[in-house]
Amino acid sequence: MDVVRLQVLPSNQMRARWVVGLLSLAFVVNSAQLALAQDPRYTRKLAPFVSSPARVVDRMLQLANVKPGETVFDLGSGDGRILIAAVKNYKAKAVGIEISPKLASMAKERIQKEGIASDARVIEGDLLQADLTGADVVTIYLATPLNAQLRPRLEKYLKPGARVVSHDYAVPGWKPTKSEELDNKHLIYVYVMPPAK
Repeated sequence: MDVVRLQVLPSNQMRARWVVGLLSLAFVVNSAQLALAQDPRYTRKLAPFVSSPARVVDRMLQLANVKPGETVFDLGSGDGRILIAAVKNYKAKAVGIEISPKLASMAKERIQKEGIASDARVIEGDLLQADLTGADVVTIYLATPLNAQLRPRLEKYLKPGARVVSHDYAVPGWKPTKSEELDNKHLIYVYVMPPAK
């Protein structure tokens, strides 16, 4: 016959073990929820959403020399902040490409709320499949490997004189026409598409 021994812990030790157990359980549940919430088609494909600070957004658009009536494409447009700034501050047209349904919906709501739906729109989709025809300016905040994947599409679709502005990450193989460091922590690269050969 087996004998079962119970170990009685002092109350502080018992509470500590309960807390650790509950935290571990919460972590497992949260991780499972995150895994289920992500669309497996995109989990390893594109960059995570990290918003650009308002000051960086403004400087990106300034350095791109956005003119009224031009069309700004924001690839990985997140919550729509660049689209809104381009329309409101520069009188441009704006198109966002966003793969996350949640972020695309949030951006669309913000655009409606700002009353600029006639000049700004968000397309829910993969920026590596987007048709960039008509873009005068393209803004990106993507990692360098994704910039490298995107480069052939930019070269295919953008007309001579179109500008590409990247926050923090260079486009491999391209030489920026200008670059700037902002607040000792943000890099902005500006590229101008060369004349057709």
